Amino acid sequence: MLDEIKSTATFLKKKINQTPDIVLILGSGLGELATILKDPVEVLYSDIPHFPQTTVAGHTGKLTFGELHGKKILIFQGRFHYYEGYSMNEVIFPIRVAGYMGAKNLIVTNAAGGLNPQFEVGEIMLITDHINQMGDNPLIGKNIDELGPRFPDMTKTYSKEMNNLLVDVANNTFVSLQSGVYVAVSGPTYETPAEFKYLRIIGGDAVGMSTVPEVIAAKHMGMNVMGISVITDMGTDENIEPISHEEVQRVAQNTGKTLTKLLENWIKQVDLASLPANENH
Repeated sequence: MLDEIKSTATFLKKKINQTPDIVLILGSGLGELATILKDPVEVLYSDIPHFPQTTVAGHTGKLTFGELHGKKILIFQGRFHYYEGYSMNEVIFPIRVAGYMGAKNLIVTNAAGGLNPQFEVGEIMLITDHINQMGDNPLIGKNIDELGPRFPDMTKTYSKEMNNLLVDVANNTFVSLQSGVYVAVSGPTYETPAEFKYLRIIGGDAVGMSTVPEVIAAKHMGMNVMGISVITDMGTDENIEPISHEEVQRVAQNTGKTLTKLLENWIKQVDLASLPANENH
């Protein structure tokens, strides 16, 4: 695994020839940010050694590197999901490669179902914490000491500095920004009404089928992390309407323009030097 990570990182370094300041993983229907990068370098996942291939509609399957407001940005358009049949090692492979390339800061976005009755479809939620209900953990197995410690601490998983700036940016640009706890489940089925109720009882504000493995891998490598969910459906009504992936994509795409502007302003204002240094690389 470590040899494959090194091999892929070396390949991408030759393509990019720079160290990314910020890495973004864009979820279903949220790929617009990649279109505004300056001097973009694009690489298809199919051309990257050892990379899995995304199989889900709404996930482009392409890496884009470029500059935005003086920061070097690496964007993964499309992620790999546990429910696709990939192992946890495959799901988190892009994160480990980015970390090995020297990336220190990660932003993950996703489409999620709302559990908090105060939320509305189309709103953006800043992730303040998460609950892993996937029944697996990407760090199970022999630890790769070169990547991180055997027992990484998760008490401060999501960067307070990154989150506080996003709240400020949202307030200054009049964007409605919710905040809450993201629950990760394996999928691919959407939740039953009883499951929605249970996930709310245990402390969840939104539920999805991704993100948490990537965040765990990033924290294992000492990266700063910010997570954002677009609420694409609600599981709080007794008369829940049937959910479809097409509807999830539609809502995510509609909110994508607002999220893109929010992230662009965040990137413009963030002082990278003020964020904690990467502990492992």
